[in-house]
Amino acid sequence: MSAAPSAEAPLWETNAFRSPFHDMAGFRMLEWRDGFVRIRCDLRVHHQNRQGAMHGGVVLALIDEAGGAAGVWSADPAVNRKSVSVTLDAKFVGRAQGDFVEVTGKVVGQGRSLYFVQSEVRDAIGTLVAFGTSTHRWRRGSAPE
Repeated sequence: MSAAPSAEAPLWETNAFRSPFHDMAGFRMLEWRDGFVRIRCDLRVHHQNRQGAMHGGVVLALIDEAGGAAGVWSADPAVNRKSVSVTLDAKFVGRAQGDFVEVTGKVVGQGRSLYFVQSEVRDAIGTLVAFGTSTHRWRRGSAPE
């Protein structure tokens, strides 16, 4: 299991999974272990759609991110496992309340080259905002042995 993130250095800063997109979007990894991830996005004005609600693209990006991350964790921080998204599906069930949303992603199955993830996006009060599934392919040399 990975160490808890410190306030000054989110996990994106301390491992090979960091991405400029995560920084721009304001994603912070709160928990990451084999087959599971939890990511938070503090909602800002640039996350809003024309109606002032969280844009659906933020939800899709969170589900995609959770799916990818859940399947590439490594106990060795020097190991940089990679994957690519093959499919992404989301169902929107509510409007986010509060100033952040969190997504959890859990690997629910895997083959030799693919893994499958179920994700949930919840708002600051714990209400389900969206859920989804995704399929990811490990990049060469990244699949578990």
